[in-house]
Amino acid sequence: MPAQKLGSPEHELTTLDSGLRILTSTLAHTNAVSIVLLFGAGSRYENDELAGSSHLFEHLLFKGTNRRPTPSEISEVIEGVGGVLNAFTDREMTGYWCRVPSTSWVDAMDVLTDMVKDPLFREEDIAKEKNVVYEEIRASHDDPGSRADTTLDGLMWPDQAFGRDVAGSEESVGAVSREAMLEYMSTQYVPTNTVVAVAGGVEHQDVVDKVSRMLGEWPDRESIPWFPVVDNLNGPRVNIEHRPTEQGHLAMGLHGLSSGDDDRFALRLLSVTLGEGMSSRLFEEVREKRGLAYAIGSGVSAYADAGALGIYGGVDPARAAEAVKVIAEELVKLWDGITPEELKKAKRLSKGRTMLRMEESRAVAMSMGAQHLIKGRVESVDETLALVDAVTMEDIQRVAKRVVRSDKLALSLVGPFDDEQVFLDSLSF
Repeated sequence: MPAQKLGSPEHELTTLDSGLRILTSTLAHTNAVSIVLLFGAGSRYENDELAGSSHLFEHLLFKGTNRRPTPSEISEVIEGVGGVLNAFTDREMTGYWCRVPSTSWVDAMDVLTDMVKDPLFREEDIAKEKNVVYEEIRASHDDPGSRADTTLDGLMWPDQAFGRDVAGSEESVGAVSREAMLEYMSTQYVPTNTVVAVAGGVEHQDVVDKVSRMLGEWPDRESIPWFPVVDNLNGPRVNIEHRPTEQGHLAMGLHGLSSGDDDRFALRLLSVTLGEGMSSRLFEEVREKRGLAYAIGSGVSAYADAGALGIYGGVDPARAAEAVKVIAEELVKLWDGITPEELKKAKRLSKGRTMLRMEESRAVAMSMGAQHLIKGRVESVDETLALVDAVTMEDIQRVAKRVVRSDKLALSLVGPFDDEQVFLDSLSF
């Protein structure tokens, strides 16, 4: 029997006596159903010795269960009806998801719940999957853009779990034992640390009934909490990884705002004006007027106790220092605020993206599941749109002065560069 039930026009929530949260959103316009199982598990839960274990664990759940002992027996249930099955690991959560025709969602749910409750964790599978993860790490290192992003995280949050590569290192992954995997499962993969989110052609009570049967006998245990962010960036900081590439890759980051900060929507609109889209300030100034880059843009990320405003670009190595100087100048200009027309454009773009994204069942399931896992509540689309509409020009100017600070600025470069000082000279403002 459910211990708690809440509802809204957009989603319904039932919390079982075990602590498992089940959220659904019934979408009449689609024949697809998306299922997401989310766990409070990720890189910020790991100490240095276990770095990358959350990601390795995610891989291993696809290797087999007692009922489905081979990977193909897992995947064919989903792919055999035209569906998609996948997973991800990030700093704050690990998720397993599928998207299937609405006639097949019960079988798909059975596969996902079987994977997370009864994985085999055979020694030979662990050894094989470690090799797969090694190749994933190497592929990321070989890609200059990905390498710049990963290095930037370490610059912005040095010497802590939050700044590490989610995949860990070959050394840390290689050291993870089967016993550590089983212990990890017993603490992080438990009902009170789990959200099941389903969106599409489903009825809430039907989902609750089915999931209750599939996950009814599931022992709970207190989960290990994540490591909080330590603000130890005293910037500006620059890191260069010299490579003889034809293009220079830069990733610049400023400490941003958490997912619960009242100013998060103002920062989102600031980013839209700064670097999201072909009418943004960075695109106009860096690419259109000066021809310094092919790709240039910005984005915002937000977590429970931290966030970032990031700028990414691919530039001509000979003009990289000029590009960094122009980007820094555009950041400083934000202290003066934005124009009324820019605010209108940013709001239209942000609200339009939100509404379009919520047309797809997987996005709906992922959004409501992730919000409830991290924040304990779901912000409806109408709430989000209203909060975007409420942002004023004064809000954006205030947030710009709060976030655009050279002492909380880091720059990662991958390419044929050697002299950090050339770039540092542009970043002290």
